[in-house]
Amino acid sequence: MDTAPAPSRITCPIDFDRNGRQAGYARAPLSRDTSGWGVVEIPVICVKNGTGPTVLLTGGVHGDEYEGPIAISRLARDLDPGRVQGRVIMMPAVNIPAIMADKRLSPVDGWDINRCFPGNPKGTFSQMLAHFMDSVILPMADVSVDLHTAGHSMDSALSTNMHHLPDPEKRRQTMAAAAAFGAPFNVVFGGVDEGSTFTSCVERRGIISLGTELGGWGRVNIEGVRIGRRGIENVLRHLGVLDGTPDTAQADGSPATRHMMVRDADAYVFAPKSGLFEPTHYCGDAVRAGQVAGWLHFIEDIDTPPIELRYERDGIIWMGAGPGRVARGDVVAVLMEDYQDDWSKR
Repeated sequence: MDTAPAPSRITCPIDFDRNGRQAGYARAPLSRDTSGWGVVEIPVICVKNGTGPTVLLTGGVHGDEYEGPIAISRLARDLDPGRVQGRVIMMPAVNIPAIMADKRLSPVDGWDINRCFPGNPKGTFSQMLAHFMDSVILPMADVSVDLHTAGHSMDSALSTNMHHLPDPEKRRQTMAAAAAFGAPFNVVFGGVDEGSTFTSCVERRGIISLGTELGGWGRVNIEGVRIGRRGIENVLRHLGVLDGTPDTAQADGSPATRHMMVRDADAYVFAPKSGLFEPTHYCGDAVRAGQVAGWLHFIEDIDTPPIELRYERDGIIWMGAGPGRVARGDVVAVLMEDYQDDWSKR
């Protein structure tokens, strides 16, 4: 019986080993009522010259997160192969069906692609696309920078993010890349559901993995675009792919990124019921344990008083609720604290 892994169903015309600039489209098959042999075209740009590391830049994994696609698209148009030592693979619009629909989830199958890695070539569209990213694109990369924001669901303090890696050297390398990116914060975190994310998939392959949260609330964050564009060029400089020294100066006058962490479950504030959430603080605000995080209103019920939600710990707000109306179980705030390398007290 043949036990070889099934190949990707997605084709890509780019010769990733060829020097120079190439731009084209990976073609993912999608049979539909109006096009039995139709495909979805996913933009891919590769710039290669000389010798050096391969850096993968991805945006649009979620379709309602705009800063990454803008920043990567600008670099993809402007990057001169003569400036490069190594290879830069740019995919500014990974989940193009979700991007065109302005949705976090794919309109094709209703999946969050960032919860179905490493994917399945014979599965749904999102699973097929995740498999292509894992089996075709990732094996070429030494470093992955995946640009995200909080989309429509939340707002975020402008930041890079990473997992707390068990390998001290890989952790040091990733934190160095985050410092070079130069966002106001770098958040080392353990999420609610991380095992099937792109980040976890990158890490399993031993590749340096850096993510971002550069805004949210369903709009284009002007400073998020600036930090994203500067950050990806900073990482290329840090790795020697481009000449120059990373610029990490912050708008508040501080010289560098502040390393933070989200380590414990009490960093999260969840809505206990569905209702209209009124927050008391913005992202980036410092708060104390016991302070009011906000009120959950039930405006459709005249005599029902609001529920008061409080923070369980001191910290700085990394993520804050985006839409006013939330459902039971939704996160309405995530607090970060200054980084500690020892996570044994979790």
